[in-house]
This record gives sequence, C-alpha cells and structure tokens, in this order.
Amino acid sequence: MPLYRDECVVLRTHKLGEADRIVTMLSRQHGKIRAVAKGVRRTASKFGSRLEPFMVVDAQFYEGRSLDIVTQAESLGSYGAQIVADYGAYTAASAMVETADRLSEADAGLQQYLLLVGALRSLARGEHVTSATLDSYLLRAMSIAGWAPSFRDCAVTGEPGPHSAFVVQLGGVVADHAAPPGTPRLDPDTLQLLGSLLAGDWGTVDASDERTRSRASGVVAAYAQWHLERSLRSLPHVDRTEHPSPVHPTPGGVPAAVAATPAPTLPEPPDPSGNATGNVPDNTPGNPPGNAPDQPSDHGGTPA
Repeated sequence: MPLYRDECVVLRTHKLGEADRIVTMLSRQHGKIRAVAKGVRRTASKFGSRLEPFMVVDAQFYEGRSLDIVTQAESLGSYGAQIVADYGAYTAASAMVETADRLSEADAGLQQYLLLVGALRSLARGEHVTSATLDSYLLRAMSIAGWAPSFRDCAVTGEPGPHSAFVVQLGGVVADHAAPPGTPRLDPDTLQLLGSLLAGDWGTVDASDERTRSRASGVVAAYAQWHLERSLRSLPHVDRTEHPSPVHPTPGGVPAAVAATPAPTLPEPPDPSGNATGNVPDNTPGNPPGNAPDQPSDHGGTPA
C-alpha cells in the first residue's frame, strides 16, 4: 500500500485506545482524510501538537484499508495556540471546521481548503471582527459548494435589484411578485454588508456597525444551515461579543480571508492532551464546548 503526502488542515480528533487518535483533516489534493496518529497522546510523541485542531501541516500518510496512518507531520501554520487563547475566535473556528467537515463530503476541492486556511489565519491574527470573519467564510464556502446566495438580483427570475424580500429556500432576495406572503424584508445596510461579506470587501465590512453585523449574522446562519440540511452544533456557541482581540493584526491590515498559501511556521504550542489515557471522547471542534461528541464508528466517529 503506497505512501502519499499532502497539506492538510486538522478539523477534529477522536481518542483511540491508550495513546492513539483518529484525526480528520481537509487536504489540499485528496479531499477529506481520516487517519490514525499512533502514539500522538504520549508525552514524547514525535508529532507534538502538530495534529491538534486548526493546525495546518504537511503530512505523510500510509494508505490503509479503511483508515490511513499518519507517518510524518511538519507544521505549516500553527494557528491553534492563538485561536484557543480567545474564546470568540475558538468558537468561530469550531463552526468553520464543522462546516468544512460537512461540505467536504460532497465538495472536496482545492478552493475549500484554501478558504479554510485563510479564514483560520485571519482569526489567529485578529485581522477583523471575529463574527465577520466567520460569516464571510460561511457565505463563500456555500458559494464554492454551489449555493451562492443572491443579495441584489432576484434569485428566482433574475430581475435586476435591489430587492429587499429574502427567502432562504429560494437562494436569496426575490422580487416582490415572487415573494411568498409574509416574507421578511432586509434593510439596505444589511444587504450591502451581506454582499460585501460574500465578495470579501473588507473595507465595507470593517466600517459596518455592530447592529447591522448582528442582523447579517442571523441571515448567514439561517442560509448556511438550510443548505447543509441540518444545524451546525458549534454555531449556537459562537461568541459574537465584540471586544479587542488578544492577537494583534498584521502590519498593514492585509485581509487574509482567502489565502493561496499557508503562513510561515509559528512556534508550536504545547499539546494540551498531555499523556491522557483511556477512551474518553475529546471536546474538539465539531463538538461544541460542553457537549460530548458522537462515539466513533469503525474507529472514526460521525461527522459533527
């Protein structure tokens, strides 16, 4: 059975046996990968903290029958330490990796990988309001998967906008004559912000007020969960309180919501799992804080 290498983002992990973990990753070339990292929970593990959630690694795998085996892992982007240090960033990142886990079942393209890497890097650097980074990621991930919302022209007839009636089930704003009775209306500021989040117009996004961002977040959450066909467990736990991030923005404030390449290697944080033993479920992304994850099946577990 052959060896192969790929760049990956760690989405979630499950404990396996006394010292191993099953790691679920979104890769650059091979879609979603589920692999066993042997001995990763031991204090002297060769992997260190490289296979923790939100990390970006260059990994080598041994192809197995049902689960692959991680044989090497080199850090490309150590975003975990910065993200878990801030609760808002952690909850947003948890929603991102859960979404990526869901979408990669049907669409495992390169664009989804690059989008997730860029969004996690932006969170770690504190470049924008956390909730805005999450909302932009969700809209753009939906678009890559083929569910691009319309925030100006009618999603049903294509009539030029602006239109204010928004119907999640129909794919965005619709003309008045196409809107079902009782359809909610969105104000111009919210529609403009939604369009900017989708387009990555960070000048407009950063200049928006908190109330408008809150309304836009509600629309984004409803739209994403409708098309994913079930709720995101992490989304209700997202801390949307706006407060200064403990991570300073990068010089020049260059947006990184979608990045083509991972950031340079950062210092690796310590492995919080230590030398824990047993088969206790991890409290990892894809399973919101305070909730136990689903038990793994065939040593893998169900997608969160």
